[in-house]
Parts: sequence; structure tokens; C-alpha cells
Amino acid sequence: MPAAGNPTARRRELGSMLRSLRTDSGLTAEAVAKRLGFSRSKISRLENGRRGASQADIALVCDLYQVDDEQRARLGELAAGGRQRVWWQSLSLPYADHDYIGLETEAESISDYGLAVVPGLLQTPDYARALVQANAPVLSPDVVEQRVRARMARQRLLSSGGAPRFITVLDESVLHRVVGSPMIMLSQLERLITMARLPTVTIRIVPYDAGVVPAGIGKFVILHSSLPEISDVVLIEELTGLHRYIEDSKDVATYTATFRTLLELAADPVASAAMIVAKLTVYERRTR
Repeated sequence: MPAAGNPTARRRELGSMLRSLRTDSGLTAEAVAKRLGFSRSKISRLENGRRGASQADIALVCDLYQVDDEQRARLGELAAGGRQRVWWQSLSLPYADHDYIGLETEAESISDYGLAVVPGLLQTPDYARALVQANAPVLSPDVVEQRVRARMARQRLLSSGGAPRFITVLDESVLHRVVGSPMIMLSQLERLITMARLPTVTIRIVPYDAGVVPAGIGKFVILHSSLPEISDVVLIEELTGLHRYIEDSKDVATYTATFRTLLELAADPVASAAMIVAKLTVYERRTR
């Protein structure tokens, strides 16, 4: 999806350029921090795209690295873009969720492995509500509804004109684990069938008889950007709801290889749809 108005993407692109400029200059992050009067952590956050840069920051950096006028203008544009407001900032979500939605929105492809639950981009409101209530029982009803509304708003991504390629691998247990109630599960599986018909969405199920999945893995998402300046990111969702990002190229390669292994274990899309329909009929009988 185009990322022109995406502050997360702009911050990461800016960070990539700042990191390249520092590397080309032969300076360490500590040396740059000392010369600019910044903290070491500020340099790290700027280069990782975790914080926005002011125009004053950009002026100091450009003077230090002696960049030309064209580069100076581009860095200034990215810094301004990194501070723009976007629709998801009105959802009253934790900062980590805002950052993730930004990455998700600009992704060219999303590879999602769900060991326990249906991915957020495919959930029905009732299924999402039951999950939020179960995973965060201390949240007030208002906050629960905010989280559900945010999840539903994110789903516009898959039906947009520039929708990313979304492929999810689900363990068969996801179809059997009752979240909320059989009625909620019936609606959720109907939703999976509907979403699987979209040309950019692929849903595949790892059946029980496929054997053991790679050990030690749970929920993870690989986000691939169309921008060469932004490297692939693996998201790990923690129990607390915070997100841990894996960006080291070797670690990302490990998760990418693991996802390929999961695809090899999974049934093809047609057989996976048949598995969903078979379980759907079971829930139909239970809700009569």
C-alpha cells in the first residue's frame, strides 16, 4: 500500500538514510551523539525510526555529514512526514499499536502465523471482543471497545485498492478452540471463507496429521515493505500486548525460513477451505 502519508514509514526511511550517512562518514553512534549534543539513545531511536526528527535535528545532522542540497531537502521532507497525524492516532491505542499499524499499512506483503487464534485482520467484532476480554481482563468496557474498533478499522487494509498480499498459516486447533461461543465461532469461520475469496488473501491450515511444527514458535508476523530503504520486520506480540520487533537480517531470515516450512506443512488453499467448511457445519449444528 502506498506509504506517502504514513509517518511510521517516513521515520523508518529517514532512519535508514541517517544510518547510511553515519556509516559512510566512518563515525560511531557515540561520536555522532557527542558532536551533536544528543544522547546515544536518541541517535539509536532516530536511526531505527522509533522517534521523529525535528527540522533543527535535521539541520545539525546535515551540517555534520556535509550533505548536498538535494539530500538536505529529502531529509527535511521525511522528517516532516514522520510527524504527520494519521487516522489511527485518533483510536486512543498504546504507542506500540500505533507503530505497528503504521508498519502494517505500508507493507507490500504480510505473512502471519497463528498458533492459537485467528489473525486480527480476519477477525469478526465478536471474536475480537472475546479475545481482548480474555487476554486483558482488567481493561474497562470502554477500552475493550476501543481495541475492537481499532481492529475493525485496520481491516480496511485488505479491501483497499492497494491491498498488500496477505498470507496466513493457521494451526488446525484455531478452528476447534471456541472463542466466546459456538455462535461466535460460526460467524468467524464464515468470515474466513469470505476473506479467502479476496485475490490478495491466502488462508492455509496446518492439519493435525501434518506432523510437528517447528519448535518454540508461536504468533509472529513478517512485514515486507515495497520500499528498498525499509528492511523486513518480524513482529512478536507479547502477553502484555506490547510488540517486540526483530529487525536483524539474520533473525528475520530465520523467521522467513520458518514460515516457508509452515507453508510446506500446511494444506493448500482449497483443502484448507474445505477444512474450515467442515468445522463450520459442526458449529451450525451446535447453534440450532
